[in-house]
Amino acid sequence: MKGLNIIVLAKQVPDTRNVGKDAMKADGTVNRSALPAIFNPEDLNALEMALSVKDKIKNSTVTILTMGPGRAAEIIREGLYRGADNGFLITDRKFAGSDTLATSYAISQAIKKIAAYDIIFAGRQAIDGDTAQVGPQVAEKLCIPQVTYAENINAITAKDITIKRRLERGIEIVKSTYPLLVTVHSSAPECRSRNAKYVMKYKHAHTETELQESAEDYLKLQVERPYLRIAEWSVQDIQADVELLGLSGSPTKVKDVINVVLQSKDSKTYTTSDTDIESLMKELIDNHTIG
Repeated sequence: MKGLNIIVLAKQVPDTRNVGKDAMKADGTVNRSALPAIFNPEDLNALEMALSVKDKIKNSTVTILTMGPGRAAEIIREGLYRGADNGFLITDRKFAGSDTLATSYAISQAIKKIAAYDIIFAGRQAIDGDTAQVGPQVAEKLCIPQVTYAENINAITAKDITIKRRLERGIEIVKSTYPLLVTVHSSAPECRSRNAKYVMKYKHAHTETELQESAEDYLKLQVERPYLRIAEWSVQDIQADVELLGLSGSPTKVKDVINVVLQSKDSKTYTTSDTDIESLMKELIDNHTIG
C-alpha cells in the first residue's frame, strides 16, 4: 500500500511567558536571543496529528520543516525523537526580520523543493505572533486546499481525509483529497512523548553547520548513518527572491513589545447593579478602551 508523504511545519519560538525589557530590538524585531526557545505548542499538536496518520497509513513518512537560526535544528531533533523520519532547516541571515508574508513565501519555496507531499500539517498559530496567517498563506502560495482549526481526523485513506474542525460556536466536518494543508487547533490531542529508542537513534543528528561548530567529530558517523544528516538550506538553495524576504519583504512592522503583569491593586470587582455597570462603562470610555 502506498504511504502518504507528510510535511509538518514547526517553529522554534521565544517563550513569551518570560518577556522582559530586552525582548525587542531597536528595529522592531523580537530579540530571540534574550528569551528561552521552545517548540511552538500548537506545532506539537500538528506533529501528533501527522504521526497519527503515519500510524494509520503504513509506509507513510513524516518530514519536519522549520525556518530559523541554526539552533532551530533542535526542533527537528525533537520531532525525530517522537517519530518523524527526517527534517529540513531553512536558515540564512537574509531571512531575519521576516513577517508572515515573507515567512510563508520562504516556506512555500522550500516545500516546492521537497516536491513530493500529500499533506502539510501546521499549528494554527505561533505564540510569538498569534496571527494564524502563515499556514493559510503557504496553502495559497502552493495553490492547494486548506483546512483550518483541525481538531481531529475522523477518517483517512490513501485517497482522502475527513477532518473535524473546532469553530468558535461549534464544529464542522469537512472532507478533502490530496494534496492539502491542515492547520491544527490547540484542542487537538497533545503530542506523544519522546521515544527512548528514537532518542538513542537520532541524538547525533546534526546539520552541517552544527558539525562544523562541534568539538566532537560526527562526520564519520553521518557517513555510516545517512539518516543522521539534517539538511540545511539557504536562500539560494530554495531559489527564493531576496527582495521578498526579511525586512525588505515584510510590510508588517512591530511598534512595541511589552509584558503586562496585573497587580492585585489593578483588580476591581463590580456587581450587576446599574450604578456599578454605569461606573464601569464610564471608566472604559474615559481611558478609550471603548468609544
